[in-house]
Amino acid sequence: MGLLTNRVERSEIKPGDHIYTYRAVFTYSHHGIFVGGSKVVHFRPERNLDSSTEPSSDLYDPISPRSTCPTFPDCGFRQPNSGVILSCLDCFLRNGSLYCFEYGVTPSVFLAKVRGGTCTTAMSDPPETVIHRAMYLLQNGFGNYDIFQNNCEDFALYCKTGLLIMEKQGVGRSGQASSVIGAPLAALLSSPLKLLMPSPVGVATVTAGMYCMSRYATDIGVRSDVIKVAVEDLAVSLGWAEHHDEAAQENEALSRQLVTL
Repeated sequence: MGLLTNRVERSEIKPGDHIYTYRAVFTYSHHGIFVGGSKVVHFRPERNLDSSTEPSSDLYDPISPRSTCPTFPDCGFRQPNSGVILSCLDCFLRNGSLYCFEYGVTPSVFLAKVRGGTCTTAMSDPPETVIHRAMYLLQNGFGNYDIFQNNCEDFALYCKTGLLIMEKQGVGRSGQASSVIGAPLAALLSSPLKLLMPSPVGVATVTAGMYCMSRYATDIGVRSDVIKVAVEDLAVSLGWAEHHDEAAQENEALSRQLVTL
């Protein structure tokens, strides 16, 4: 891996690695955790997991049915109402190239990466811890998918670091989402400078600098609003447990009404 690309061969990845591949001619990337045995645990919108027979216009195209995968019999396994899914490496890549996300990079390397969603300054936890988180979330879910605050890259980043952003408003851990927001923001902030800088090169340089700094400021490795959260406590920290308790109470009340009737 280098400054220009994080592309790797299949023989180079190890269990616990954060991998990704590009979709729609490099429009966006899809991330997951390689758990060994040619298997990947990743996070997708639930609505697309149930539509496997017709083309989808959503950001994430549907995964093929489990029965059609010739490589791994359990490819496509997930719990009901969960977007965390187990796939074989072939289905995860969908004929795309394989890339490995970098952890513990220096600020200079981070800023040199033009595109977000490829690296972080945060350090990774040991592989066994990463795999434990991914498999635990496969069984228990990762909440509701949100393209800006809780997406596939956020899932992989949490599995690798255990870091959780306590501020629920704004951008999540994803560098890819930060790039989408950071580019227009940088252009907006630099627009008044056009009056002071007659040269287009000067404006472009300032805009690029603001874009890089906005990405760096939202990196999970430098943010001050993150804490380490055990995967077993994740549901409580994000408020999922409260929703599960409310649903359980409603179901119990409904059952009592049916019994009474």
